Amino acid sequence: MKQIIFIILVLCIGLCAFAQGGNEDKAFAKSSDLKIENTSIKFSDELQQLVFTIQVEGKAGASVPATAGQMDGAPVLGYVFPTTLSSTDVGFGQTEGIVAMALTSHPDFDDTPLWDENMDRNYSNDGVIWHAHWVVLVENTTVPGGLAVKQFTEGDTSVTLPHTNPGMPMYLDSPGFAVVTKSNTIRVIIPAYRMNHRTDFKFDAVTAYMEVNTSNPNYPLLGVYAVFSVASGDLSLPYTVN
Repeated sequence: MKQIIFIILVLCIGLCAFAQGGNEDKAFAKSSDLKIENTSIKFSDELQQLVFTIQVEGKAGASVPATAGQMDGAPVLGYVFPTTLSSTDVGFGQTEGIVAMALTSHPDFDDTPLWDENMDRNYSNDGVIWHAHWVVLVENTTVPGGLAVKQFTEGDTSVTLPHTNPGMPMYLDSPGFAVVTKSNTIRVIIPAYRMNHRTDFKFDAVTAYMEVNTSNPNYPLLGVYAVFSVASGDLSLPYTVN
């Protein structure tokens, strides 16, 4: 319950900042590609996998960020599923925060070094292609969205990350799950064993603009700068797995 209240509070911060005008790229604010109409997670007992789905008013995944030409300030778009899962359910060590499945696109960098999403035999040029990340989100009031991916000091041996993490000092994993876009729908397919066989969690869905920061230590490495749409309207995580 405390986690849900916390999410609602930071969402209010983010929406207010967006309405008043922050640093985020407002080019996507009116895009129907980012306006959520429906969301679901369905579990197949036969296949032992979960299918996370977001349906939008426009064409899912059609809007992608323009390149910034560098890592610092690089834009990131996301279709994000905040959940009530524990960090240990998805391969992280025990840590506080909101575990979320984030489907992202960012042309300036590739953070899935194990996967070749466009099958051109170059593993470092796929950032713009929609791909999956597990992240742990925490409150960060230095950015308009009020949230950031949780960071740690590089080299901290007390931190446990999944072996598929991209080597960044954040609670971020690049698990290689299949992301499929078709018409107004974006989906990610996750084997149940990669989620500790959990099907009893709650979730929500949001679309958001994020940005990378590598130059200013007062700001997070990857922060949320705008929230465009929320499936529930208040990010109360009311949805359950079917």
